Amino acid sequence: MQRELTAPTPADPEDGGLPVLPELTARFAGAAGRTAPEPVGGGPALRTAACGYWERRGLWTDPEHVAAAPGGQPLLLSLLAAAGGDVLLTRPCASWYAPLARLAGRPAYHAPVPAECGGVPDPFALLETVRRVRAEGGEPRVLLLSVADDPTGTTAPPELLHEVCEAAVAEGMLIVSDETWRDTVHHPHGTVLLSPAEMCPEDVVVLTDLAGAFTPPGWPAALARFPATERGVELRARVLSTLDALRAALLPPVAAAAAHALDEPEPVRERTAAAARVHGAVAAAVYRALTAVGALCRPPQAGRQLYADLDELRGDLAARGITDSVELERELTRGLRRPVPGGHRFGDAPHTLRVRLSTLPLLGAGDQARLAALAAADPLRVPHVAEALTAFDTAFRELTQAGPRPTGTGTGTGTEGSPLS
Repeated sequence: MQRELTAPTPADPEDGGLPVLPELTARFAGAAGRTAPEPVGGGPALRTAACGYWERRGLWTDPEHVAAAPGGQPLLLSLLAAAGGDVLLTRPCASWYAPLARLAGRPAYHAPVPAECGGVPDPFALLETVRRVRAEGGEPRVLLLSVADDPTGTTAPPELLHEVCEAAVAEGMLIVSDETWRDTVHHPHGTVLLSPAEMCPEDVVVLTDLAGAFTPPGWPAALARFPATERGVELRARVLSTLDALRAALLPPVAAAAAHALDEPEPVRERTAAAARVHGAVAAAVYRALTAVGALCRPPQAGRQLYADLDELRGDLAARGITDSVELERELTRGLRRPVPGGHRFGDAPHTLRVRLSTLPLLGAGDQARLAALAAADPLRVPHVAEALTAFDTAFRELTQAGPRPTGTGTGTGTEGSPLS
């Protein structure tokens, strides 16, 4: 039977992330009465705030080199359409990259990541992929990478990132650096994170979706920083033209809240730091649980995700009728009662046994529960967090025990009879 691999990535429509800061809610409400639309690409206040955000991270930026859009997806779609040529992605990569490349009419090719991190291709694999694509008549023009990566939750070492950027620029490629998760590094004083724009300023567009660290998913806002070159000016103009055709402008209340968040007043800084600390502690606990049962997983360094490879447990999983990532996704989603997307959604082959796991559901189901986790000195000792981690550990231990699949599991979406129930 042929499997359906193009269905949307599982998502929980009721999970809006962490509670919204009151300061952002006030800014949102204060702009709710505005009747004039926000300019396509963002108004002066938002773009100026974006410049301050980037300058505090070592990237001098002029408002005329910034564009904003309602979310990373329309912004990346417009960028890929404007840049032209074929797109090189990592394997694995964020689940929304490849579909947007297809929507923009740009062929996409994957290059494997190195052993130490995700988000960037292995430099030699990058060059080999470029050679192969050109030999087949393709025209690779864009390398899309992520220095703080979804799905692997890792950061790229500066020396490796530099090697990758040099190789891409030497091949005449534009680098699109998705830096959505750069402000979620779990141990900021122990992790050196650089932007490709610091290394190759004339050849890098920086993309940042504020839902990664600053605004709730229901308030979509994303930014792009273009090179201060003739090529960058032309590329930004094309992007704005596409955004205008799509009517992809931010809502005024969202723009007002996003500008305030980008100014990074103390409450925003405190929330960002607390969220990174808590997600880091929970991710480390999940990593320990995964490796204890024999799964392979890179140590998490940023964001709210981990990427687990259960191939070492293939025999035990096969005894339960689980032989690929499609079946693994179905079983874990059923058993854990929340979305657990399989590796086939991130560019990996379906026969692999890989899944992406999120730390956010482990913080609790409501605002009060998640605020309690954020405020705790040790989030792992918060009762509902400890209970969720225990259930997670038990679920994986039961899943990886050899033995036949219990009767009644079938292929439906219920939880009856599941080994994770």
